[in-house]
Amino acid sequence: MSKNEVPPWGLAIAGSTGAILANALVYPLDIVKTRLQVQVKKHASDPEVTAHTTNDRHYDGTMHAISAILEDEGLAGLYSGIAGSLLGVASANFAYFYWYSTVRTLYMTKVDKSGAKLSTAVELSLGAVAGALAQLFTIPIAVVTTRQQTQPKGDKKGMLATAKEVIDGEDGWTGLWRGMKASLVLVVNPAITYGAYQRLKDVLYPNKVNLRPHEAFLLGAMSKAMATIATQPLIVAKVGLQSRPPPARQGKPFKSFLEVMQYIIQKEGLLGLYKGIAPQILKGLMVQGILMMTKERMELLFVLLFRYVRQVRKEKLAQLADLAARKAAEAKAAA
Repeated sequence: MSKNEVPPWGLAIAGSTGAILANALVYPLDIVKTRLQVQVKKHASDPEVTAHTTNDRHYDGTMHAISAILEDEGLAGLYSGIAGSLLGVASANFAYFYWYSTVRTLYMTKVDKSGAKLSTAVELSLGAVAGALAQLFTIPIAVVTTRQQTQPKGDKKGMLATAKEVIDGEDGWTGLWRGMKASLVLVVNPAITYGAYQRLKDVLYPNKVNLRPHEAFLLGAMSKAMATIATQPLIVAKVGLQSRPPPARQGKPFKSFLEVMQYIIQKEGLLGLYKGIAPQILKGLMVQGILMMTKERMELLFVLLFRYVRQVRKEKLAQLADLAARKAAEAKAAA
């Protein structure tokens, strides 16, 4: 069975379905990593404010964040903003898989007509283009979701109210595209993951062509972790741009991801750029595994569905052709 039998929108739905399931299962990790990334430690030069994070508590780590959220907000706190998040995940993945299928088809029909297998460099480049196009259309939902995830307990708002809060800020409508530059840079993450995978394979399993499942999983986990470590400062900066500014800034939003980085380094040192990395890596590993597993199953279902539809259409056309032939024969005989 070939994926070529499924149109781009079919592949997009398959990818989106897997992404929704994967992110729904690990959503509490997403909440925890976002809150860890936006909190800023109190500094001696800060003005007196009641809190120095978007919430009243300062979390000491992943487990403390989970227990504190459960204590303060109940189980619902770990799923705050999940509707917007899953909408964002669905739209982002639909856009990515749609644009990837479209760009890849255009490349193979307009640029490389040889029909040969595409090189890794070309595949990664096409993926980066698709990722950039997807970000342009879907980043407003990501901005709203980040705001929702970091809203204090007594100030929870729905998606539309949160979007209005962003638009009413000093950036206006463009505030919905905050963190766009950082998001575009982050499309290199898959390239880093693949490069690390190949290098680790050469080091750990030299001259070995076919890897066992546990060996492939180990390399995949290590390469994904290395890619996350390499891009974590940008991830933290993007979250800082998209969330409410820390109370210590007295409502003044950040202007760029470099300004966010400088602020974090000033307050917390270089290690502050890697806060929330544990749940970030864990979430990435779990989402990637569930996503690809589900996506493959959905693509198989779509291949079967399209084959069935084409078979039914073929049978209908054959029946109509037979009917037309009989009618013509009857008319000829009557004449």
